[in-house]
Amino acid sequence: MLSFVRRSGRLDARLQRAWDAYGERYLLDINDGEGSLRLRPGCTLDSAFVERHWGDDHPLTVEIGTGQGENIVAAAQSHPDRNYLALEVYDPGVAHTMLLAGKNDLTNLRIARINAPDLFASARAGAVAEVWTFFPDPWPKMKHHKRRIVQPKLADDVHRALVADGVWRIATDIEDYALHVHEVMDGRVGWRLVEDVTVSLPTGHVGKGNADDARQLPHADFPESGRFEGRVLTNFEKKGIAAGRVIHDFAYRAV
Repeated sequence: MLSFVRRSGRLDARLQRAWDAYGERYLLDINDGEGSLRLRPGCTLDSAFVERHWGDDHPLTVEIGTGQGENIVAAAQSHPDRNYLALEVYDPGVAHTMLLAGKNDLTNLRIARINAPDLFASARAGAVAEVWTFFPDPWPKMKHHKRRIVQPKLADDVHRALVADGVWRIATDIEDYALHVHEVMDGRVGWRLVEDVTVSLPTGHVGKGNADDARQLPHADFPESGRFEGRVLTNFEKKGIAAGRVIHDFAYRAV
């Protein structure tokens, strides 16, 4: 099951120039054929993968769904001693990430247009230091909740991929997605939530059909994490805050 609908989108002249200029430098050739978002058979996310594509053994952070690339590019700039892999399937976002990376002449960033669960299913133990999933597609309709990227299978694969004490950082501005994260991750063997704050959430799921009734639903307190200082405040997050939505942060450590 894919956690997205393929919307490649046309590139404007500026983004097309970025793709042409930086595609060979930053885009990994690990797909199963032209136009496919599946991982090439036999490709494995392990230490040899990092050595082959980055040329060193620095710790690797993988961001699932990088959007316009603001977070991962800022992190790569600030931490040249770490490696970063941007996973994004929408071509304009891929091109914009290339543009930002190229402007800053980054050498520690790579991009893959790949289905994230495929990549993590291939991962070997301890290949990744951190995983980021910031503001994933909420799939608000109840019948589509199974498409949400945070799922038990991915949680197990991410856990295997992480180093000991590695972290999966998740953020959402959708209450129902926050509840979904709690249901998938809280109490899951091998994970410990870094608890910094307490929030109130509806205890029943809210979809498009009953979103207006959310405030009347029973609520309960849930522990969550403080805001990740390494996440830049993007225009997307600013819009959510301006709309009155609460940002829910989660830092789950692999134990």
